[in-house]
Amino acid sequence: MPYAIQIDRHGGPEVLESRDVSMPTPGPGEVVVRVHAAGLNYIDTYHRTGYYPVPQLPTGLGVEGAGVVEGTGRRVAFVVPSPGTYQQYRCVPESQLVDLPAEIEFEQAAAMMLKGMTARFLLRQTYPVSSGDTILVHAAAGGVGLVLCQWAAHLGATVIGTVGSPEKAELARANGCAHPVLYREESVVERVREITDGAGVDVVYDSVGKDTFEQSLQCLRQRGLMVTFGQSSGAVAAFDPVLLSRHGSLFLTRPTLFNYIAEREALEENSAELFEVVTGGHVSIPVRQRFPVSQAADAHRALEARETTGSTVLVVD
Repeated sequence: MPYAIQIDRHGGPEVLESRDVSMPTPGPGEVVVRVHAAGLNYIDTYHRTGYYPVPQLPTGLGVEGAGVVEGTGRRVAFVVPSPGTYQQYRCVPESQLVDLPAEIEFEQAAAMMLKGMTARFLLRQTYPVSSGDTILVHAAAGGVGLVLCQWAAHLGATVIGTVGSPEKAELARANGCAHPVLYREESVVERVREITDGAGVDVVYDSVGKDTFEQSLQCLRQRGLMVTFGQSSGAVAAFDPVLLSRHGSLFLTRPTLFNYIAEREALEENSAELFEVVTGGHVSIPVRQRFPVSQAADAHRALEARETTGSTVLVVD
């Protein structure tokens, strides 16, 4: 009988449970995907805790995965707005599937769809990074952070990145971050001003939220762009918009991937460029941690304790 990792209440990792479920029945425009691997992302913890509302309980978790369409052998990957990829079988609308290149394995695909397409829209659409730009990436050794550093360096940008340890600094440096900054040991604002000769960076990509928001604003040049796309440390507190003018007439945006891939054409364009930079060797997305999906609670604990680097996947047997 198929199984799924689900929750019936919000809370810590302990609320995750493995349950036998019925084989899903596809609706109009849907197919059944046999999931081989699911990606682990901070959004999964937000669904688990209730920080991001889910349509109903019980619910599955996970928004990205890769596997095979039942009955066809077609290799696919997907990112879906409704959670439920920590399971053996999942109904997915055809419009949300992308075909996998032969060079990309299921685990790598599950590790890269959400993070990789997020990096793509951040670098190519939210702020079109080009040669000569200087950018700041928070959590530079994290899943999205490592992709951002590599891709931005490929585009010719100078990357400054915040990290929590010397080991993470070396990892970020090896992935295109020219200036890792150990935020526990030195002032991020002072280092950024030093690196940029006082000018500040063109754009900040901030997935941390509450703990970094104010210093991020201080790191920007006049009329720079603050991109807050996550809140691993908690939500940013309400503030008076005049704060943006005080720091140099700044721009602020809070984007989400699903608004950038809502149309089929946009999804195809985003995923195609992601596959191109990965198969072309410009961006590497190795799976740095693997957990059996039955150990999803342990994976959540490791992610929230900041014990992971890069991409983590749950392997579905």
